[in-house]
Amino acid sequence: MVSNNESLITGDMLVRYYELNKQKKEIELELAHLKDAFQTYFNQLVGNQKKGEITVSGFKLQRQIRKTEKFHEVETVKRLEELKMSDLIQVIKKPDDTKIKAALDLGLLMPSHLEGCIATSYSPAILVKPVTPR
Repeated sequence: MVSNNESLITGDMLVRYYELNKQKKEIELELAHLKDAFQTYFNQLVGNQKKGEITVSGFKLQRQIRKTEKFHEVETVKRLEELKMSDLIQVIKKPDDTKIKAALDLGLLMPSHLEGCIATSYSPAILVKPVTPR
C-alpha cells in the first residue's frame, strides 16, 4: 500500500527504469569486451599472470595480479591423515537437503519433526518489461 506522503509509481518511472536497465546490460557487455581486449594486450606485452601498466591519452591502464591459494580438499585430507595430523581436518556436520526431502517424500520423516529447523528467506526482485498487446 502507498501512503499519501509517498510518491506514486508513474509510467515515466517505469519507462526510465526499463531503458536504464537495458543500457546497463549493454554497458556491462561492452565493459566485458574492453576488459578482454586489455587482458589480451597485457598477455602479449608482458605475458600471462604478470603485472602491466601503460599510459595512453592521459589515462593509466594497469593490470594487477591477485593470487589466491586454496587447499585441494581430498588430497590435503588424505595427506594429513597419512601424516597422522587429523587434528588439522575439520569435521563439518550439516543437513543433507536432498536426503531430507526424500525422507519426507517417503514418509520416513514428518514435517512436524523439523518444526523450528527451517529458515526461510525472501529477496525482492524488480522486473520491468514492456507489455505486448495480443
